[in-house]
Amino acid sequence: MTKSIPSVSVTYAQNGSSTKSNELGMRAMQVKAYEKRGEQYLLIKSPPASGKSRALMFIALDKLHNQGLRQAIVVVPEKSIGSSFNDEPLSKYGFWADWTVQPQWNLCNAPGGDDGKVGAVGKFLASHDKVLVCTHATFRFAVDKFGIEAFDDRLIAVDEFHHVSANPDNKLGKHLGALVARDKVHLVAMTGSYFRGDAEAVLSPEDEARFDTVTYTYYEQLNGYKYLKSLDIGYFFYSGSYADDILKVLDPTEKTILHIPNVNSRESTKDKHREVEHIIDALGDWQGTDSATGFQLVKTPEGRVLRIADLVDDEPAKRDKVSAALKDPTQKNNRDHVDIIIALGMAKEGFDWIWCEHALTVGYRASLTEIVQIIGRATRDAEGKTRARFTNLIAEPDAAAEAVTEAVNDTLKAIAASLLMEQVLAPRFNFTPKTPKSGPVEGFDYGIGGYDPAKENVGFNEASGQFQVEIKGLVEPKSKEAKRICQEDLNEVITAFVQDKTTIERGLFDEELVPEELTQVRMGKIVGARFPELDAEDQEAVRQHAVAALNLTQKAKEVALSGGDETQTNGNTALIDGVRKFAMDVRELDIDLIDRINPFGEAYAILAKSMSEESLRQVQAVISAKKVQLSPDEARDLAKRAVKFKQERGRLPSITSPDPWEKKMAEGVAYLARMKQEAANG
Repeated sequence: MTKSIPSVSVTYAQNGSSTKSNELGMRAMQVKAYEKRGEQYLLIKSPPASGKSRALMFIALDKLHNQGLRQAIVVVPEKSIGSSFNDEPLSKYGFWADWTVQPQWNLCNAPGGDDGKVGAVGKFLASHDKVLVCTHATFRFAVDKFGIEAFDDRLIAVDEFHHVSANPDNKLGKHLGALVARDKVHLVAMTGSYFRGDAEAVLSPEDEARFDTVTYTYYEQLNGYKYLKSLDIGYFFYSGSYADDILKVLDPTEKTILHIPNVNSRESTKDKHREVEHIIDALGDWQGTDSATGFQLVKTPEGRVLRIADLVDDEPAKRDKVSAALKDPTQKNNRDHVDIIIALGMAKEGFDWIWCEHALTVGYRASLTEIVQIIGRATRDAEGKTRARFTNLIAEPDAAAEAVTEAVNDTLKAIAASLLMEQVLAPRFNFTPKTPKSGPVEGFDYGIGGYDPAKENVGFNEASGQFQVEIKGLVEPKSKEAKRICQEDLNEVITAFVQDKTTIERGLFDEELVPEELTQVRMGKIVGARFPELDAEDQEAVRQHAVAALNLTQKAKEVALSGGDETQTNGNTALIDGVRKFAMDVRELDIDLIDRINPFGEAYAILAKSMSEESLRQVQAVISAKKVQLSPDEARDLAKRAVKFKQERGRLPSITSPDPWEKKMAEGVAYLARMKQEAANG
């Protein structure tokens, strides 16, 4: 097993603000959401554990009592999450009403299948009661049965909204589109990760434009914690069977959720029960089962008895007992209730165990959303818990195995996930063009020397967790929608970019790569496909903002990692210092310079340290073998850039230019000319 090198390591200020409540009993995120309670369509993007369920209770109560809505229907992806919306005595903490759900209307607790529950939805709609909780599936069937008109004048609140998709095959997405088109309901959508693992859009752009967004970032959330100070995220490689190597990354003294691999994945031994036994055996001597909870008791070589919850067991009676013990409300604040939870498909979104310090996942997970959800299990704030980490354990590509291509894909996906998490965890970037009129923005700290009118400046506001960055030559968004994307949705654009297989392969392993082929051409293509309704200038503004956010985070990480151990002591400023230092070190921070950075350069440096040289060479060989020549589409994109080049410089790019990007554009023009010539010659 190679040594542990976290690919992302962030430290926060612990200022306590996100966990403090105001006089209405609301935490910072809930205040932000409640301020928008009058909006008909509201999208709340906020990390796991930030209090979305309670934020919805406050908003729903206001809509029912003060905005004339008849009923509120809360829709959750699976039954277990329904418990997040159980009765809450909100008035005890200062609010003007309590949240109550009549037992017969919490359909997540009701026995039986969806058929009976759909009938219950009908009865609820005809009643004078106010709140119903059901699953996404029950809601879909109810809309099919009763039609969208039956839901008029009601609030529909959709939790874990990333399960919705604008794809016509997605039933829930279709229903929500119809509800928005009819315009007779209020909608509150909530998600901790507003992107899907399959890179599908969650809402159509025209529907999305109707939503008001409340964004509460991971940075605001973690910076405002009282106890949790640092979070590490890493992918590590093993060879042979993972169960033999597990103790090299699993520390029995840390509270851990271990997700073993899916039975169909490469990492699985195909016998999940044997794997669990093997892990328990590696941890120590089995002492039997706790009769009250069903937890396995294991004595470590040091003499400690570990309490292990096995959620992999298929025997319903056993698994239900363990599951119930984990949810026991009387044990919620008992750190010693359980030490390790071993799961396969369970204990992901909506699963609440505040003491979890380590989320350890074996094998690559099919979707980035799932990874964000799993990481969210470890990012709860709890007394005495100062550090949390997420580890993705991946099998090294093995030359003898036919599955080498699959192994390479898993590796690339893990890198994409860690790049995305870096963006998710970083402060928010606001970019402005540097002009002679530029000046300092109030509330932002510009570092030791203060604001320098002769240079591009980087300001930071600790309280809001936002950067203010000046960039020369930056295109500003003009339309309202483009401005919204640059403010709210850059991470979604970056997600699509880092999930694009060709992009990440070339960025990591193509030695002849000209970075602009990715930052300008590929990113340009992704933005164009994602936001076809924007004009060319707005698409370019979105492209530039997304590339700047991605590359400045990567450059800051490079500075932080090369700074040795002293950056660790001052971790929460490492990223901020890194962005500043990079801006100071370059002659000028302009968009051309940012476009010339390979967004995957830093990821490759970490990969080279954490994977054996032999495997790295092999991955390189697999990807090099697939290298494709220029396609007509790419040539057209390059030619468009060449036209822009000509407008700026008064000449076309030269094929003999020493500048690799100019040469590449010239190749695109030459390729198109050749195609035209061949077509003419027939």
